[in-house]
Amino acid sequence: MRKREVKYAFVKTIPILFSYIFLGMAFGIVMYQAGFSFGWAVLTSIIVYSGAFQFVLVPFLAAGTSLITVALTAVAMNSRHIFYGLSFVEEFRSMGKRFPYMVFSLTDESFALNCSTEFPEDMDRKNIRFCMSLFCHIYWVCGTLFGSVMGQVIPFDFEGIDFCMTALFVTIFIDQWRTASSHVPAVIGLGTSVLFLILLGADNFILPALVLATAILIFYGKQTINKEEVLQDTADRNERNGHE
Repeated sequence: MRKREVKYAFVKTIPILFSYIFLGMAFGIVMYQAGFSFGWAVLTSIIVYSGAFQFVLVPFLAAGTSLITVALTAVAMNSRHIFYGLSFVEEFRSMGKRFPYMVFSLTDESFALNCSTEFPEDMDRKNIRFCMSLFCHIYWVCGTLFGSVMGQVIPFDFEGIDFCMTALFVTIFIDQWRTASSHVPAVIGLGTSVLFLILLGADNFILPALVLATAILIFYGKQTINKEEVLQDTADRNERNGHE
């Protein structure tokens, strides 16, 4: 792995750095206020690494909730990651021993980053993907550590800090919109999200929206491929006729 690839990955993760540091700090403080030491907070961020679910996990841990309840809640809250993984399963599998970690570290932000990043031809994209995922994980763990320590000595009011995540997604969406050659996927994702947000509300719209958006995109992708194949066949026939 070359230094240029590591540096390139770090630069691409800078927006996530600021978001994860503050959100990780908020989680560390919440864990401290619930009576857990910084060691437990950091260990949770290393092993669980699941953003919003970690905040939900805190009262579960404090109340001694059953593992079945915790597991079912985790699946319900993170089921969208199944669809994220489908987009990169072949790419991650080709990364050999790094495959399990790439699957584990696939979050909302790292997924968006993997989708939007342009990889220079003279760099190994697999190394860059791995470094980006690792950097994001490190940011979250470091933020948790800082929050746990600071919670012991400085009383902070972190109300509204979770808006950092929303701001980050808006920034990534705008960046993808500006650089993407086709806006169809973005429009489909936005349209399905708004539709189910209106129909089901803020607590239940994500999974149905992902299912519908994925189905539409698969159909759209197949139609696009078929059209390209027809155009290519037509061009080949015209070229053969011209030679004749």
